[in-house]
Amino acid sequence: REYSNPVYIYIPPHGELRGGSWVVLDPTINAEQMEMYADPDSRGGILEPAGIAEIKFRLKDQLKVMHKNDRQLQLLDSELDNTEESDTETRSAIKEQIVAREELLKPVFLQAATEFCDMHDKTGRMKAKGVIKEAVPWARSREYFYYRAKRRIIEDDYVDQLCNADSTLDTRAALSLLKEACDNAVWEDNKSAIVAYESNKAEIETKIRSVKKAAIAAKISALEWQLENDE
Repeated sequence: REYSNPVYIYIPPHGELRGGSWVVLDPTINAEQMEMYADPDSRGGILEPAGIAEIKFRLKDQLKVMHKNDRQLQLLDSELDNTEESDTETRSAIKEQIVAREELLKPVFLQAATEFCDMHDKTGRMKAKGVIKEAVPWARSREYFYYRAKRRIIEDDYVDQLCNADSTLDTRAALSLLKEACDNAVWEDNKSAIVAYESNKAEIETKIRSVKKAAIAAKISALEWQLENDE
């Protein structure tokens, strides 16, 4: 939690990050320094899709969905409802047909549920939920992390300077000040952000000095107020 340097976690193609391993590498442990990325063909989640399906889609839920979506079961349910209670033989035969149909459909519906759960473990969903920063294809991962690391070296140095200039600033506030040197499109691209930092170096350094001056002025004002109120 106290580690002060960037940590990059990457799930490679066809790799899976599950259970206890996910807990150990969860970026929320140190959100400022830990970043998780994944190849589009990787998977991630606490449980495997089959395990989630067993927990979230139990037998009673499967049966409910079957009777709601399967035309043959709907017809059998309707036939059962329209059969007199006294006609036990007919009702028993219909119920046997319903049970047989349910048994036939169980593997199909369970497989569909497993596939649905698997969709939640894909990179698109992981990014939408904010558990990974970006989906990075293996073919361009080396280039991506080169520019990401280079950007963080420059960026972290500026953040440290800003936080030292004004002790009231935290990392998020310092990044907001740096973002003013880039437009949104540039900020989202590591390579473009590096170019912006290098081309706006003088402007950023001027900004750091102005932040430092403002922080010193604020401290002086606070001391003056304290002296006046202590008298």
